[in-house]
Amino acid sequence: MSISLYYHPYSRAAGTVWALEEAGVPYDLKVIDIMKGDQKSAELISKNPMGKLPTLVDGDVVVTEASAIALYLADRYASGRLAPALDDPKRGTYLRWSFFAPSVIEPAVMAKGEDWKVKEVSAGWGNYASMLAAAESAIAGKRFVLGDEFSMADVVFGGTLRFMMAFNQIESRPDFKAYVGCLDERPAYQRAEAKNMAMRTELGLK
Repeated sequence: MSISLYYHPYSRAAGTVWALEEAGVPYDLKVIDIMKGDQKSAELISKNPMGKLPTLVDGDVVVTEASAIALYLADRYASGRLAPALDDPKRGTYLRWSFFAPSVIEPAVMAKGEDWKVKEVSAGWGNYASMLAAAESAIAGKRFVLGDEFSMADVVFGGTLRFMMAFNQIESRPDFKAYVGCLDERPAYQRAEAKNMAMRTELGLK
């Protein structure tokens, strides 16, 4: 296998397993014990100076950041299937909501939860209410971000919504619940969840 994912089931790397399953490429999991701080080991720091998961190694290529990994996998291994072609008008929507998840949803949720005092005009994520309205507009009346067509944007955007709702960090609006329900039916997602659950059991984390 040429693809290795530095991984722990209680990290963002768990979502990367879903991206890999959707891409349909062989990979191996290199379990990093984040409970012991092994993500800060010299080996991982040499690949990812942040010392964080996920970190993906594909031959000589190292990719970090969960959303970047997902889009990389789609472009390299599933272009036209999970990623619109470069000249496809849908690529704008695909990129827009893929980057919205880590750039707007996550910080807006953190800002609300931690009561950060920031100037809205200076914060790239605006405010929590605007984030919710924008996120809902992305999938209102649609099955997926691109309409009836599933893409890697749904792994990034939808995976973020699922996680936030599971931990009550974002309200479970009907459109969000319906959308995530569609994603939960994906065989690749179910395979990924089974692998994550099996690893939790193997590591004694259940």
